[in-house]
Amino acid sequence: MKKAGIIGGTGYTGGELARLLCAHPDVEIAAMTSRQNAGKKVSDVHTYLKGYVDLEFTEAIDKDVDIVFVATPHGVAMSEIPMFMDKGVKCIDLSGDYRLQDTSVYEKWYGHKHTDTENLKKAVYGLPELFRDKLKGADIVANPGCYATATILACAPLFKAGVVEKEFIADSKSGTSGAGMVPSPRTNHSYCGESIIPYSVGTHRHTPEIEMALGMFSKEKDPEVLFVPHLLPIVRGILSTCYMDLKKDMSSEEVSSIYEKQYGKEPFVHVVDEPSIRAVVASNHAQVGPKTFGKKVVAFSAIDNLVKGASGQAIQCMNLMLNLKETSGLNTPGLGV
Repeated sequence: MKKAGIIGGTGYTGGELARLLCAHPDVEIAAMTSRQNAGKKVSDVHTYLKGYVDLEFTEAIDKDVDIVFVATPHGVAMSEIPMFMDKGVKCIDLSGDYRLQDTSVYEKWYGHKHTDTENLKKAVYGLPELFRDKLKGADIVANPGCYATATILACAPLFKAGVVEKEFIADSKSGTSGAGMVPSPRTNHSYCGESIIPYSVGTHRHTPEIEMALGMFSKEKDPEVLFVPHLLPIVRGILSTCYMDLKKDMSSEEVSSIYEKQYGKEPFVHVVDEPSIRAVVASNHAQVGPKTFGKKVVAFSAIDNLVKGASGQAIQCMNLMLNLKETSGLNTPGLGV
């Protein structure tokens, strides 16, 4: 039985990691940290874990573990991960600290200096459907952002096939849990409850991540995305709608065959006619689907931002890193309704 530690166990992603890991057949949670809740029972803070997680929060991980999940705000992971890496403990960062391989790009978009360039060079971008071979046995993984996961899954097959122009538009909509546990005026129910709100247009930090990952996977030089995120008055889920120009006229059958070739054998990504958020909520599944109009194609992707967009994907990566069955602890369907 492998032992896992969770740094930052109070937030949504930390709690979701615990919810999924407590039912994992090959991994047990050895420790969860929380400075503000140290000494409290995890199940008193996350009451849905009563009867499943019998631990107290601690200020630090003081037990031997095989892998550590770091679910902290941006800028914190790079100060936590080096000591675990020095001890030979595998690490998965759920923040943005290890996603962008170019430190100058990181510093531009995140606003502070990167202090762990040594481990940044080793970090594997944790999208299994694109980089599975690199994830197997990896020591450190940068878990993708939620918007980035949805958008990349929608576009990657066409970029890989080399049939679309490098400039495209991603119109993405997310539930309020994507903003994290700390409340803000924008996520106040009276403000967002009956509205759809665009925000961080052209400045969202997942923009360079989308471009980097598509470039790495497809070998396309410098993909360019106009990324437009919106806040939806729902709790979980992302729908990403991507508008691309084909390099030549293609039939719907030709485009669909590219998606089937890319994802046909994937356990968690399914090509469907109408991707739906409700079909994937509470699961690690993603639904994708293209619509073709001559030299135009619209590709959709639906995921749960807390599972495939965060904690579930991190566990999928963990399984590959620890040479476990990739679907272990994750093989459940979405809610549907």
